[in-house]
Amino acid sequence: MRTMKILTSITILFAFLIATSLLAQTPATSPATATGATSAQSANATGQPPNPQEMMKQMMELSKLNENHKLLADMNGNWNFAIKMWMNPDPNAKPQESKGMATRKSAMGGRYAVMDVTGKMQMPGEDGKMKDMQFKGMGVEGYDNVKKEFVSSWIDNMGTGIQFSEGTYDPATKTFTYTSEIEMMPGMKTPVREVIKVPDNNHMTLEWYENRGGEEKKTMEIAYTRAGKK
Repeated sequence: MRTMKILTSITILFAFLIATSLLAQTPATSPATATGATSAQSANATGQPPNPQEMMKQMMELSKLNENHKLLADMNGNWNFAIKMWMNPDPNAKPQESKGMATRKSAMGGRYAVMDVTGKMQMPGEDGKMKDMQFKGMGVEGYDNVKKEFVSSWIDNMGTGIQFSEGTYDPATKTFTYTSEIEMMPGMKTPVREVIKVPDNNHMTLEWYENRGGEEKKTMEIAYTRAGKK
């Protein structure tokens, strides 16, 4: 079965290369606008078909791991966390607090990090009263060698959408910064900024900021502690 999957992937790749070569032989409808083009893009700009061998070589090179993937892998393991959420519009109101567990592990040969989260959260029930609800979430993080930025997705049992984020890393402060947009209700889109600080191997924090009406507010904070020091 594994061999069949590998052969299928190779077949799809070659089909893509052949299709790209054929498309490159048709006249361009608009001038190229991107800078720093790849060899395949440069070939298309001149009207010449791209070199399939060069494209294959470049794609294989872009699939390799680097220090950015190692940054994500260094956070693998089991974590306990304490979360604070500021959901009350009253600025003087105390945050809702809860705890949970998270497990991070590598996937696809270290190209991605998958995080499974479980915990309990105080949420209003159908009767409007606050009650403990089981929370489950899953995140996938990676570093896109093509885009040259960190990428992330998130799903949980509190909704049906998928949150996609893109981010950077500052080695001086050991901080990841992701930006995204969420839409909790139809038409209500909210820009989000996530700041993840990893001061050492056994601690990390996440701060969640939402832009509401042009003003950014921190609405969530999560403090992670590794379960069993590394």
